[in-house]
Amino acid sequence: MLDDISLISEIDKSDLIGKIASFPEQIRKAKEIINTTSIDPIYKIDNIIISGMGASAISGEIIENLFRDKIDIPIFVNRRYDLPKWAHKNTLLISQSYSGNTEETLSSFKHGFQKRCKIIGISSGGKLEEYCKNRKVSHIKIPENIPPRAATGYILFSSLLALKKIGVLKIDYISEIGESILITQELINNVNKEIKEEENLAKQLANKIYGSIPQVYGFNEYAPIAKRWCTQFNENSKIICKYDEVSECNHNDIVGWSADIDVSKKFSCILFRDHENESIYISKRLEFMKKLFLEVANNVIEINVKGKKRLSKMMYAMCLGDFVSVYLAILRKVDPTPIAAITELKDELSRI
Repeated sequence: MLDDISLISEIDKSDLIGKIASFPEQIRKAKEIINTTSIDPIYKIDNIIISGMGASAISGEIIENLFRDKIDIPIFVNRRYDLPKWAHKNTLLISQSYSGNTEETLSSFKHGFQKRCKIIGISSGGKLEEYCKNRKVSHIKIPENIPPRAATGYILFSSLLALKKIGVLKIDYISEIGESILITQELINNVNKEIKEEENLAKQLANKIYGSIPQVYGFNEYAPIAKRWCTQFNENSKIICKYDEVSECNHNDIVGWSADIDVSKKFSCILFRDHENESIYISKRLEFMKKLFLEVANNVIEINVKGKKRLSKMMYAMCLGDFVSVYLAILRKVDPTPIAAITELKDELSRI
């Protein structure tokens, strides 16, 4: 089924698979956008808040995990309508909303402006662009008319490169961005819809997961990637999915698996592995989990990341998950692009 190109095109009416395949090009264009965008100088920074929802928030978590052990400035991801009380004039607030109309992001932007935070807005337009212009705040405009979950290359790398441009991040990670372009392009060449299933890892994974409930586990920098896989399964594949973080889940989650085998057998357990960078403690935990899940779950899938640097490995894993989620939608014969429940909720909220 997944090798029938005409069927894929028939189901994927808006060509979401083509949009996620543009990820490396989005990184290249993000570099051009930042190079040509004027951003006000920002000097003293005590902390960074990245405010957004969905793919914008995931981008924030990726940045937080990417630099957790590399910079002295704390990074906080905000998913609420307001900001923490500690936000102040030396807080850098990055307000991210692909559409520019996300309620929570717009509300937290106003809170940040009232607190005199230093603000950078990122959107394809919308009210956020207006807010920035009216308040003389720097705004980075990214291309429009893409589902936000397929525009992560623009959102994530605009933030990363903006932080570099204003001098907040002193470390050199430009080579990591270059490697991310290469590693994701190589992956896409190997998992695109034209590649037969026998040679296509993403199609193979979708078939393994099909008919089950995915439970995705990430450790350290792969925790936000696990969350991304989960939300892509939710929005693209239109299925229930859960995610958890190692080693936190070893203090609660693992107890439940052997208590009700009939339920456990409905799950596919997905574990991210990075054998070069797993500590002995993380490796032992993952091996224990693998053994447990093999006994009680429907199946166990290990995702072995590729790349040399942290960022490229994270991008490889994230990009692979995007393709798996779309192929799973095809197997379920559902168009991956529409998100009816979210649209309905937004309509309800607009009446408040």
